[in-house]
Amino acid sequence: MNNHRTSAARPRMFLLALAALAVFVGGTASAADSSPARAPKTDLWLTVLHNNDGESRLLEAEFAVPGTDPVVTETHAGVARFKTLVDRLKAEATTGRPKFPGAKRGVVMLSSGDNFLAGAQFTASLEKGPPFYDSIAMNLIGYDAAAIGNHEFDFGPDVLAQYIGGTMGFPWLSANLGFALEPSLQALVDAGRIAKSTVVKERGERIGVVGATTPLLPAISSPRRVVVDPNVAAAVQAEIDKLEAAGVNKIILSSHLQDVNADRALIPMLSGIDVAIAGGGDELLANPGDPLIPGDLVAGPYPIVATNADGRQVPVITTAGDYKYVGRLIVAFDKAGNVLRWDEDSGPVRVSGTGMDAIAPDPTMQAQVVDPVAEFVAELAANVIGQSEVALEGRRGNAPVAPNLTGTAGGRRTETNLGNLLADSLRWQASALAPTFGVPQPDVAIQNGGGIRLERVLPAGPITELNTFEIAAFANFLSVVPGIPSSQFKELLENGVSRLPAADGRFVHISGARFTYNIAGTAQVVNNDGVVLTPGNRIVDVRLDDGTWVVMNGVPVPGVTLDVGTHDFSARGGDQYPFRGAPFTTLGVTYQQGLKSYIESPAGLNGLITAAQYPESNLGGRITCIDANVGAAPDCPPE
Repeated sequence: MNNHRTSAARPRMFLLALAALAVFVGGTASAADSSPARAPKTDLWLTVLHNNDGESRLLEAEFAVPGTDPVVTETHAGVARFKTLVDRLKAEATTGRPKFPGAKRGVVMLSSGDNFLAGAQFTASLEKGPPFYDSIAMNLIGYDAAAIGNHEFDFGPDVLAQYIGGTMGFPWLSANLGFALEPSLQALVDAGRIAKSTVVKERGERIGVVGATTPLLPAISSPRRVVVDPNVAAAVQAEIDKLEAAGVNKIILSSHLQDVNADRALIPMLSGIDVAIAGGGDELLANPGDPLIPGDLVAGPYPIVATNADGRQVPVITTAGDYKYVGRLIVAFDKAGNVLRWDEDSGPVRVSGTGMDAIAPDPTMQAQVVDPVAEFVAELAANVIGQSEVALEGRRGNAPVAPNLTGTAGGRRTETNLGNLLADSLRWQASALAPTFGVPQPDVAIQNGGGIRLERVLPAGPITELNTFEIAAFANFLSVVPGIPSSQFKELLENGVSRLPAADGRFVHISGARFTYNIAGTAQVVNNDGVVLTPGNRIVDVRLDDGTWVVMNGVPVPGVTLDVGTHDFSARGGDQYPFRGAPFTTLGVTYQQGLKSYIESPAGLNGLITAAQYPESNLGGRITCIDANVGAAPDCPPE
């Protein structure tokens, strides 16, 4: 393997120690440059601008200032302000920085995935057609490369192909995905629009960028026939080796592995990596004194430091999504391509609409993207489809979490009134449509917690069409899976509680039945094909609303089969639900459309979500948690 660090390995260990000392005594361009005999000279100051998880949050938003009563809000974020800030930071990176004399100065702009997401704002793009508003936004921002995340596949490969086709001037990267079985995406590979890695030329220097995508992709999105290599380290290393063989000695990994800790674990397996940008975890890394969006919590310092297989320190960076921040790493390279240190000005730069750091929206972005999307969203918000007597709990319940309406956790850990509402709407709408499609009406319906996207408490009062898009954001179609035996239905529920007490999108909400689980029991382990590797024994009993027992004392009742309502994401094995290829029929409407119909239809809720049916507390016991180690344990999570 060609490795640009091996040509002077022995003296470089001494230089590494000096560089590490410079980093940990302030991270600034300090004494290392002033004594050429003792340390290598900086040849290039490269500013790496980055973001992740933009997720179609194109419009500015209001953020409550913690501790204010009455509540004070501030306006921040939005892709138009984001564009203005990126332009400013690009200019600062290449001009007028006298603190870096005698070295070249360059800049790259990179995305580490999840650039769009289902919801009201992306629906504006789907209504418009390609080029999508998000594609136009990326063009105006001016990226050099973008990693492919999991949400890029939520509408399937063909919509992703349309999205990428609407972007210009930069490649989309993933070293561990294969597209040969998806013609629309393979055509983009053949055209050079999708690649495993790329080389960005900046100030006469070549910077290699390698992409990577989470191996969980088949379980959490809809890649269809895209092949996912689970050995991310080997796939990325192969691209690093190719770049080094071509003489590229500055290499950045832009990955979407769902968690910055996944990148930290990956770096020690890689040789030749210089900088790593993580995506998918939405973690905010920041340092003391960095201005933050109100309410944001810091997950760690910027950057986090990992050690690669060469024994060299690698800055690992990421930032919170939704176009709230531009990440900025200012890193010094010597002529051999070694990272010497990073500057103290590195860190997240907030996209502010308030205060001394307020940024004006870019007028072109405002006109071409923000205004038409805002108009579309305003129309949805103006369409009131019902009223709710209760506040609806839409938060995920990621720990740590403020108590929700039931005093426990959110919809990825416990039963919530919004989870019950969505599951009921699925069963109601599937029951209404089943005769038309020649399938049985479902006995029971299950809804994954990850499909609930509201991520806040929706106050009592008017319910709008926009709210239904915020709750049920994906292009998931209602489906019926007939003839599921009781033993397999128990497996489905075991999967739904298998990650507790951790928050996970597979957590199951149910309609038409009640069940009890023992959180102290063995958690099921299942693979992406639905094969149960470790049978779980958490499910204690399951009983339909009509009194039929499905599981008693942990044992499936023989001879009982169920017709199960869900949506096609779960029916295809999303979130590792072990349907194992069971035949299912989609019913021609999305779960958002089903929710809207259920709320407004006279045959459904007739426009009123009542406190009797969906109380804010004492939810009715559809899901009961016990802990056999300690006895009764209502509302088990969180620990």
